[in-house]
Amino acid sequence: MAIKNAFYAQSGGVTAVINASACGVIETARKHPDQIGKVYAGRNGIIGALREELIDTSEESDDAIRALMHTPGGAFGSCRYKMKNLTENRREYERLVEVFRAHDIGYFFYNGGGDSQDTAFKVSQIADKMGYPITCIGVPKTVDNDLPFTDCCPGFGSVAKYVATSTLEASLDIRSMCESSTKVFILEVMGRHAGWIAASAGLAGKGRDEPPHIILFPEIPFEREAFLARVEQSVKDYGYCVVVASEGAQYEDGRFLADAGGKDAFGHTQLGGVAPALANMVKQALGYKFHWAVADYLQRAARHISSATDVEQAYAVGQKAVEMALAGKQAVMPIIVREQSSPYRWHIGEAPLSEVANQEKKMPIHYISDDGFGITDDCREYLQPLIEGEAFPPFENGIPKVAHLECVLAEKKLKTPFEV
Repeated sequence: MAIKNAFYAQSGGVTAVINASACGVIETARKHPDQIGKVYAGRNGIIGALREELIDTSEESDDAIRALMHTPGGAFGSCRYKMKNLTENRREYERLVEVFRAHDIGYFFYNGGGDSQDTAFKVSQIADKMGYPITCIGVPKTVDNDLPFTDCCPGFGSVAKYVATSTLEASLDIRSMCESSTKVFILEVMGRHAGWIAASAGLAGKGRDEPPHIILFPEIPFEREAFLARVEQSVKDYGYCVVVASEGAQYEDGRFLADAGGKDAFGHTQLGGVAPALANMVKQALGYKFHWAVADYLQRAARHISSATDVEQAYAVGQKAVEMALAGKQAVMPIIVREQSSPYRWHIGEAPLSEVANQEKKMPIHYISDDGFGITDDCREYLQPLIEGEAFPPFENGIPKVAHLECVLAEKKLKTPFEV
């Protein structure tokens, strides 16, 4: 078998553990020098391939690659860039194949969510039509936990751990001051159409009297009067109320509570501001003193409190992606298969990219309490093992140590530049 190079790219919003998947891909590829030559990484994701800006990871030491295990963010740069449909702009895909051909790339590993898996699938199709053999394997990643088939998505467990921990800690703060100060605290978390992250806040407490007292899910239509009534009752019963709201909370007609009025590169509505919107409702209707916070990038960058389970799974899907490619698999994605919840056991399976692409896995309705404001025991059983275990990064001078890469670009071989 001829030795071929590999191309790896990170896509979409990064996570605390996406670099662990990169580590899994690169370290595993290095163990097979008889089949895989160099591993190139796209500078700023798939854009790097289109511009022929390929980072030569062979220039990185083994120690630097290993340090990716405890480094958040996207070490090689990520992007929000949606490839066009083949019928709309075949040229983009042809350009990818041209770059792959020029650099003798025979393996394509795309680390991202549903849109990214769609791109990997389309590349496998167009490459086949162009007569250029390339193995395309998706590597799952999304904090939203909304990819189908896989039990959970690498990146989610660490966000869930951060949100549950932050909810608990902030709740203790509010409870200690509620007699004479703040009575309502609202935390806004990520989650456009699926409420997995918001649900994870429910792990902070077990009973109705323990915070969070209200969780707002995208799956449950928001009702203003019911929400305000629960806030008021919680303050009467416990002295305070803690609310965790998904950014995708929406009214019954589908309008988001916090539509920022724009679109991102994937055509998704730009969200943000559900926490202050809810706070204003509380102030106007009930007059309570409040505070609100937006977890935003903090929740997906908090490697210092990552779930050990999440780190392990992120590495495992990267490792398995390479093993699948070497085994002759094509257009598939490694998935996490749960064997049992307690004690937690799992293994890596696979799913076809053609069925993964552009699909969203929402929370099952039986994971949400009957009143729509909390999680059920079934949900708790699902979530609990995903946040377990600590995987603290090494610290130096009181702050976490992170990887420092050279990110040396390979020499360009194509004469024609490509604008994106």
